[in-house]
Amino acid sequence: MSNIIALVLGGGRGTRLFPLTRDRAKPAVPLAGKYRLIDIPLSNCLNSGIKQIYLLTQFMSTSLHRHIQHSYRFDRFDNGFVDILAAQQTTQETGADWYQGTADAVRKNLRDLQDPEIEYVLILSGDQLYRMDFREMLKTHKQTSADITIAGIPVSRHHASSLGIMKLNETGRVIDFAEKPQLNEEIGRMAMPPEWITQQGLAHQDRDCIASMGIYLFNRKKLFEVLTSTDCQDFGKEVFPSSIQDSHVQLYPFDGYWEDIGTVRAFYEANLHLASKNALFELIATETPIYTRPRILAPSRFEDVTIKNSLVAEGCDIAKGTLIENSIIGSRSIIGPGVTIRDSVVMGADYYDKEQHFQYEEQRPVIPLGIGENSRIQGAIIDKNCRIGAEVEIHNKKNIYEELSGTSCMIRDGIPVVLKDVELPNGWNLERYIDDKTS
Repeated sequence: MSNIIALVLGGGRGTRLFPLTRDRAKPAVPLAGKYRLIDIPLSNCLNSGIKQIYLLTQFMSTSLHRHIQHSYRFDRFDNGFVDILAAQQTTQETGADWYQGTADAVRKNLRDLQDPEIEYVLILSGDQLYRMDFREMLKTHKQTSADITIAGIPVSRHHASSLGIMKLNETGRVIDFAEKPQLNEEIGRMAMPPEWITQQGLAHQDRDCIASMGIYLFNRKKLFEVLTSTDCQDFGKEVFPSSIQDSHVQLYPFDGYWEDIGTVRAFYEANLHLASKNALFELIATETPIYTRPRILAPSRFEDVTIKNSLVAEGCDIAKGTLIENSIIGSRSIIGPGVTIRDSVVMGADYYDKEQHFQYEEQRPVIPLGIGENSRIQGAIIDKNCRIGAEVEIHNKKNIYEELSGTSCMIRDGIPVVLKDVELPNGWNLERYIDDKTS
């Protein structure tokens, strides 16, 4: 796979994932207690034998850069690399402003793809959860003599309006492409016959639309031709609809687990799914592991604790009487006695408290890092480095769908999110907090 290079797109501002993206890029959002979203595409590349990888970044990328630098280091005798291409202004005509879209981001970095030994360019998203062998995709690409191959997955018509939908002929060649079609008539026009989906070895089950997964394989020469001859800014909206007229655009069918982590709700549900017993995406996979930053942390310690259907990362200290159910507990989580955590994602911390944090400061005790005794957390996301006092209750009992004006806690897609580095005092209650803000 030395003739293929991967470009992982770092994404835009991540507004739908806010407030998780308030202080970080989308691919840097923590996942499953110890990983970050960016670890998924990078691990898929490495497990597929692809070791030449560029990561294109632009927004809030400091923590993402730090994670890459500490996680992905190759032997000096290996030609592999994971290099960061940050958005920058240059003297070239294409470098006068920031990235305007997925295609524009790649166009502005074509200067780094000049190596004639590179025949193929794989373009990936940095905020998806899936496991794929890109060698199989390359095999399909070669066998069909395609110029461009797009990985696609069957979806229901209900989900079609939020994805790029492809119409295909009997050989799997893309003959039409609609980006996020909204009208029922347009979605119906793009739908595929059930027998065609069955012939591709895909499960039908009322999923008669083939959606782009945001995974593209280009012949390098074709990529240069498309991006230098047009000013297209986005692959889905512009490049593919125009390319199918004069280029061979092929489908690579995929029917495994795939989740686009584009919203707070999607992030929350994907994490809880990973903690379930019969998760479709299995973290324990010896042949295709998920790589991340190695941390020198002690094993987690539990003292008379009840844990059900949950994932607990390393370096945690969980006191007696605590109940954790259907949840994710991130690295370095310190949880006091009698705490109840249900259906929640606790991201943990980047560091441990020092002794002085427990001393008096400004005539009051500082809340320690972690979750204080007898607190109750249900259906929530607790971002990193939070100091949650004793007897705190975080539960969206009123089923509020959206409340984004808080400085300590916001509700997004019906899920309370305690912001990164926030301190909640003893006895803090989400319900009272909302009432005080609205009164």
